[in-house]
Amino acid sequence: MGRRTPLFAIHESAGARIVEFGGWDMPLHYGSLLAEHHAVRRSAGIFDVSHMCIVDLEGAQTRPLLRTLFANDVGKLTIPGKALYGCLLNERGGVIDDLIVYYLGEQWFRAVVNAGTRDKDLEWIRRHAAAFGVKVTERTDLAMLAVQGPEAREQVASLLTRVGAERALALEAFFGAEIDGWFVSRTGYTGEEGFEVMLPAAQAQSLWRALTAAGVAPCGLGARDTLRLEAGMNLYGHDMDEHTSPLESGLAWTVVMSPGRAFIGREALEAQRARGVERKLVGLVLQERGVLRAHQRVIAPGAGEGEITSGTYSPTLERSIALARVPAPALGPVQVEVRGKLLDARVVKPPFVRHGKSLIG
Repeated sequence: MGRRTPLFAIHESAGARIVEFGGWDMPLHYGSLLAEHHAVRRSAGIFDVSHMCIVDLEGAQTRPLLRTLFANDVGKLTIPGKALYGCLLNERGGVIDDLIVYYLGEQWFRAVVNAGTRDKDLEWIRRHAAAFGVKVTERTDLAMLAVQGPEAREQVASLLTRVGAERALALEAFFGAEIDGWFVSRTGYTGEEGFEVMLPAAQAQSLWRALTAAGVAPCGLGARDTLRLEAGMNLYGHDMDEHTSPLESGLAWTVVMSPGRAFIGREALEAQRARGVERKLVGLVLQERGVLRAHQRVIAPGAGEGEITSGTYSPTLERSIALARVPAPALGPVQVEVRGKLLDARVVKPPFVRHGKSLIG
């Protein structure tokens, strides 16, 4: 038996199919992955993401600590509530984890890290925080729900006070704020509008029930994966890990080489850039019938071979899509080995879908 979120009893009573994920017992779906996927693209869905790890970092040297740990530059965070996405890197430039950091005050930042990496992330952060005198607190008292879809923000706002609703709906993308006792952020992992809500664990069930009673569809990990892949968003352990750098994982945009800033992994990334990045992460669209899956071989004519890192059937596009790591020169048509057959696919730039609309032409 894995760890369980404050909402586990609700998932179980709703007949969810429970699976192990990152050491947690989590809902895969509540009956129909396709229905859950389409609910998020067309109206609103709610996800239990309380397995994610919320970490508060406090102290006078928190910003210098994060400028050392984070490949993106928290020096850009100057307005309270502003969020920044990026990676923790090891000395070789490999990705320890990808995460979001919120600036809540000059001596208070909040990070949200992945469930499957929480132990190593906490150990890594605490190891380096000690030298900066920064207090690191794992917020096990909080639950986290993601409400996503074109109607999601209005659904959450309807449960807030009038002033709270106005504040929530006025939040810009990638901002969060303490509103009516909840931390509400305009972030997500689906390519749709929505909020992620951090709130006291004891209030999670009542919020879930209120939203589902209003018609927001409960959604599991299955729809979360198809939605994030359509949105071209990486999944840690598949599309990047400790053996791959952001430069070869489609995340070069999250690396900021600010003059004079020495962050962990910078020297390795500079060396990789100097010699030339040999691999890149691309999107693939299958041109024939079949389903693309992780670890299938990709043949790029004239460039060499690569491998699919994440693949699925796209319910929105009604065709198979994937992210794949391929030789840097690879362009245009490729072939993917699916059950012993070579099927044609084309290289595209992710995302595949944004706000319910196809972006691949």
